[in-house]
Formats: sequence, structure tokens, C-alpha cells
Amino acid sequence: MVSTATDEKLLIDVGSTYIKVCSPSTIEQHFRDFNKDILDDLIDKCGNAVNQFKPEDIHICSSANGGLSALIIGLSHNFSLRYATNIAFNSGINIIDTVLYQDIADYSVPSDRVDVVIIVGGIDSRNQAFSDKLFNYIDNLDYSNIVFAGGSKNAALLQQRIPRLVTLPNVIDNRLHIVEAHLREYLVNLYQQDIEGKEDIKNLYQITSNQIFSTPYIVNRALPQIGDRFAVASPFILLDIGGATTDIHYSKDLVEDNMVTENEYDRLVFKRLGVYRSRQSLVLAAQSNEFVYELLATLNVTENILSEHSERATKVLMQLAIFLVLCKMSHFRKAYINLKLLAINSIVLTGGITKVLTDEDIDLIIAFFYRKILNSEHRPTTILDLNYDIWTLGSQGETSCQ
Repeated sequence: MVSTATDEKLLIDVGSTYIKVCSPSTIEQHFRDFNKDILDDLIDKCGNAVNQFKPEDIHICSSANGGLSALIIGLSHNFSLRYATNIAFNSGINIIDTVLYQDIADYSVPSDRVDVVIIVGGIDSRNQAFSDKLFNYIDNLDYSNIVFAGGSKNAALLQQRIPRLVTLPNVIDNRLHIVEAHLREYLVNLYQQDIEGKEDIKNLYQITSNQIFSTPYIVNRALPQIGDRFAVASPFILLDIGGATTDIHYSKDLVEDNMVTENEYDRLVFKRLGVYRSRQSLVLAAQSNEFVYELLATLNVTENILSEHSERATKVLMQLAIFLVLCKMSHFRKAYINLKLLAINSIVLTGGITKVLTDEDIDLIIAFFYRKILNSEHRPTTILDLNYDIWTLGSQGETSCQ
């Protein structure tokens, strides 16, 4: 029996493939029934636990909606695009492209609908930074939301020319420092609105009176406390590999080109590197990586495994997700950031991957990556969150499952 004391909480994480429920006495994990509404599925599996807590004592996070897509338009690479990209990534937003304003006429317009367009650039004292070429590009975009977080003297013109534009304080102050809070809050709230717009996730508000947060945000909040539960040697990175996304969390001292921000830890969410919901895009990413076929040979499988739907294929895809996300963070691939991967001492893995791979399965991938990509014999220790409960550390302050 779970106690209903007011200082006790029920923590729920709704993923794209698993539902996790953490009470003060136990943690449960259930594979989702995709033929049922999420709330109905949750109540069928964990109704006894849910019914013992008041709505104010139930805290929910979710990654089941897969996150939001963003297109960022900025005046410069070094400040506007770099700052806005940092804020967007660390708000759990998936960036499909960044557009340098001066070259905007040469950029193709995305064919898919964009959840949010972010326009940034210029310090507040700069006037008339944008012209018709911006408005012509935006007129051809298909988007749901658009926000301007640039020089204040340009806001009035953009508001006149762009319908439904949201205007926020600049992400760049007059000393060229990053200002995170306003854009980050807007993007986090946008994610919240997206959750509320998903009918089956929206139904979860029938059992909680608290805001539903994104799981990557909650996991990132847990990182300062992770040493209380695991023998993690800093600096470390955490990989959260699930059905819809692969997320990487890292401490700021691992970033080669660091910037002063409020967060001790940052995160990146790769919407197209999931094993179930975004399986096809993961396969395409693997097929385009020149080292994957050698890696498959190391795993004693052929490329035919990529077209199979079996337990063995799922296991290989999860191993490939580890390899591909490490490639994205290395000098092998030009990406948003490069991490000092030779400096890390631990790699922590959580998410659905913990139900499929063993330590040996993961160590094989880590060794291949360091040897083949970084030409190094360095081997960080790997730590599996076997109980899949790191998210509980960040879900409600000090409340967690033991």
C-alpha cells in the first residue's frame, strides 16, 4: 500500500514506447498499448497507484509527442544564430535548419510544416537590419508559430509585415552577451501548448493539476544529483535513447566553444534518431554514415538487418543510435557543437535502451567509436540506468524513488 502522506508524490513519465510510474515504494514500467488512449492505458496498468494520490501530488513528464521543430533565421553566425540555437536546443526544440539572413535568397524553403520560426539578430541600438528578402522568404514558409527575439528597433517593422508575430526581448544584450530567459520560457511554453494540443496527452490533465514537462528537460534537471545514485566519474555525458528521440546531456565544460549561460548542463534532442517512431530516419542516417557497414560487420550482421523487424534488429538499431549520436558530437561531423569526447570519464545510458542492451553490447560500440573515429584507445566507463529512474531525480525536486 502506498502512503498518501502530503509530502509523497507520484511521478509518471510517458514515453513513446514505455510508461513509467514511480511511487515512494516502487517504480513500474509498462510497454504502451498503442490501441488505447494514453490515460486509459495508464489507468488500466497503474490505476491502483494513481487513485491513491491527489492531482496536486502527481507529476508527469512526457516525450511522447516527439518534440517541436524549429527554423532559425539570424543576422550572424557568431552571435544571433549561435545564441538562438543554444537556447532552442536546450529548450528541447528540434532544429531542422538555420538560415543566415544575408544569404537567405539562396536557402530552400522546408517542404514540411515548421512548428516555430525564430528570427534573431542585432543589438537593440541597431536599426533597419531586415528588408523585403526576409519577408519574401517567410511568405513561402509553412509554419505554426513565429517569434522575433532580436534588436528592439526592428520589432515594429516586423510586426507590421508578419502576421501573428510574437515579439520578445533580445537574446543579445549591447555587450554581446546571451540573454536566455525570455526565449527559453516562450519555447518551453510552446512545447507545453503542443502537449495540450495532443488529445491523448491532454487527457492526462484529468489526473494532475501540475504542468506536464518534456522528459529531456526533467532528465537535464537530474544531472547535478546523478552522483547520489551512480558511481559517475566527471566529466560525463548521458545518452537517453528511446523510441522517438535520442537525447544527449552534457556538462558545459565539455564544450570546446563554450558560452556563458545560466545552465550547468545542456542537452540536445535528436528527433530523427529514435528506434520506433523515427526508425526510418535512423536507418537513413545509418546508411549515409561511411563507417556503419564496418560496424555492422563487427556486430556480425549484414546491412539486411536494417530492413528487418525483429528483436535482433531493434538491438542493432539501438547500438547504431549510440554510434551516430557520438559521431554528431565529434569532429567527424560538423554539427551545432563538438564535445571534448576524449576528456569524458563516464557515459551514462538511460531510456528504452536499458531494456535491450547489455554492458557488453554498449562497450563494443564505444570501443569502435573511439578507435575508428577518434583514433584513440580511451575508454570511458559505461553506466546503465537499469531501473530507468534517473528522470525521477529531476521530476520533483528532492522527491525520488529509492
